[in-house]
Amino acid sequence: MFERVLRAVERWEVLDAPSYPVEHGVSLTFLLTGRYARPLQDVLHGVWLGHPLHPALVTVPIGSWTTALVLDVLDATGRGGAGARPAARTAVRVGVAGAVASAATGLTDWQHAHDQARRVGLVHAGLNSGALALYTWSLADRARGRAARARVTAATGYAITLGSAWLGGALTYRHGMGTDHAARSYEPRRFTDVAAAADLRDGDPLPVDVDGMPVVLVASGDTVHAVGGRCPHQAGPLGEGWLHRGELVCPWHGSRFDLATGEPTQGPSTAPLPCFDARIRDGRVEVRRRADWRTPTAVTAIQEASR
Repeated sequence: MFERVLRAVERWEVLDAPSYPVEHGVSLTFLLTGRYARPLQDVLHGVWLGHPLHPALVTVPIGSWTTALVLDVLDATGRGGAGARPAARTAVRVGVAGAVASAATGLTDWQHAHDQARRVGLVHAGLNSGALALYTWSLADRARGRAARARVTAATGYAITLGSAWLGGALTYRHGMGTDHAARSYEPRRFTDVAAAADLRDGDPLPVDVDGMPVVLVASGDTVHAVGGRCPHQAGPLGEGWLHRGELVCPWHGSRFDLATGEPTQGPSTAPLPCFDARIRDGRVEVRRRADWRTPTAVTAIQEASR
């Protein structure tokens, strides 16, 4: 049944029309912040955290509202004591605040979604908005002393939250939203010939294939950098990207990466690129996988050639 529901949502092309105004609204909101737009998006994506921020924040409303549900049941059955009702109100309030924060991060990630994932994400956001509205209503009723109706609206909001959470799981595990799409392998363990040194152009990314794995070579003076050729965000082809201030830019969504460490310097990507040692020998470029991605990826060609 769940699979049929998911497939129906994925095929619901009527969602495409409203999705673009929503995306444009999100983009315009960031543009209105001026020079803070990109730093703000990076914070909401979770670039500073090393993985998406949204999955961490969604635990706040779900956990808080689960607590509120238990406290409401105890209060309704007379087993919670005098503290159950105010504690439930506090839990609902924390959940509402967490839901607003998670919505901001979710929309920031969703604006880069495509096709079926975009449709599922829009329904996911709509259900979350409905649950948030119900919990806000419940919070207002609690302040007015309408405990019975507050419990009903909260329970309804909780049921919607569970359904939305299931769609959120499909976005992550079916459509790969927020997961690492970079090609990561322990190979090649030894230096492997990948290109002619004459093919390198200073500052111009050169895509190559290493045993079926895409890699990008970038020459800078007498140094060669080698990093993974697939963007961790949504597998964008970095070999079609370009350099901006010495950083490799993804052509799809603008993620930028430090060539020396592979670390993202600008989102939406939050994961680092796989890095390789590189050297030039006998006019050929050779690369091998690196055991520790924290050390510099480039090997000076002159130094390697002299070894």
